[in-house]
Amino acid sequence: MFRQSISKQLNNSIKSNTFIRTMASYNPKSLLLNHTCLRVKDPKISVDYYTKNYGLKLIRHEKMPEMKFDLYFLAQDDSKGSQFAKEGVLELTHNYGTENDPNYKINNGNEEPYRGFGHICFSVDNIEAASEKLLNNGVAFKKKLTDGRQKNIAFALDPDGYWVELIEHGSDKVQGVSNTNSYKFNHTMIRVKDPVKSLKFYREVLGMKLLSTSEHESAKFTLYFLGYEHDDSFKENSLSREEQSKRESVLELTHNWGTENDSDFKYHNGNEQPQGYGHIGIALDNPGEFCNGIDSKFGDELTWGLKFNQGKMKNIAFIKDPDNYAIEILPKNYTV
Repeated sequence: MFRQSISKQLNNSIKSNTFIRTMASYNPKSLLLNHTCLRVKDPKISVDYYTKNYGLKLIRHEKMPEMKFDLYFLAQDDSKGSQFAKEGVLELTHNYGTENDPNYKINNGNEEPYRGFGHICFSVDNIEAASEKLLNNGVAFKKKLTDGRQKNIAFALDPDGYWVELIEHGSDKVQGVSNTNSYKFNHTMIRVKDPVKSLKFYREVLGMKLLSTSEHESAKFTLYFLGYEHDDSFKENSLSREEQSKRESVLELTHNWGTENDSDFKYHNGNEQPQGYGHIGIALDNPGEFCNGIDSKFGDELTWGLKFNQGKMKNIAFIKDPDNYAIEILPKNYTV
């Protein structure tokens, strides 16, 4: 009954074009899902892991000694221009000294009682060859391609224990070969308590579109995939798995059935202790106008971690979703 209620509410929202009517005046088509931020213990080890195994390039290293942390930005796209004007960026945050602390451990978001963030995902040209290459490189796996019932996905582990999903996009696939230059930073997954509230936030407040839905009745969970799509003719909830695998900067919301009915249930947002996952970041041409617009429209319905231009680091904002996950809002031409 609840699943039917979710589907009905979602379908009504899509059909009524709620976002288009209420948000179009201050939701420019420049919006993109720019980056995902993860804290890491040792940046040298982590940067090497992602560049060697997934074809990412270190496109920017921002040193913040006065705040005692550094930021490392990695992406497939290493063309000139701001790191905030691209999709598919992975931001690794290193707090000084953690690499020398034998007791410091990252929370990967998948262990009780600190579950919340789930994984990041790379879409590859040939998943069999990619998995074999990772194994030969000494990469550990949570789930190998041959494990379990699903033979078309795998989960590797990064140096901090974060889960890294592998799926296949199949473009220019060559038997027995995998080219890391073809890999895409496809999606970031977080778990959500109530999908109705979360979908409303990401669609109506942040302006994302529902790309597809995947329901798993036997395991009692549903996956909702969202992203920015500025083609006016796009039909929500219509992408095939193949079409979606060729994208970057997709957000996956995982709903485990029944959590919405438990008043005491909550997910860990990654920013409370023990820390791990940080945030996703959306970028656009005029974030100040955007923040003012959604604040005016939604008012007290919104929770701000930092209102635009009011912190030590200017020209950014942090808003929180219904599960208290952080979303950074910043200009495409932002300078740290």
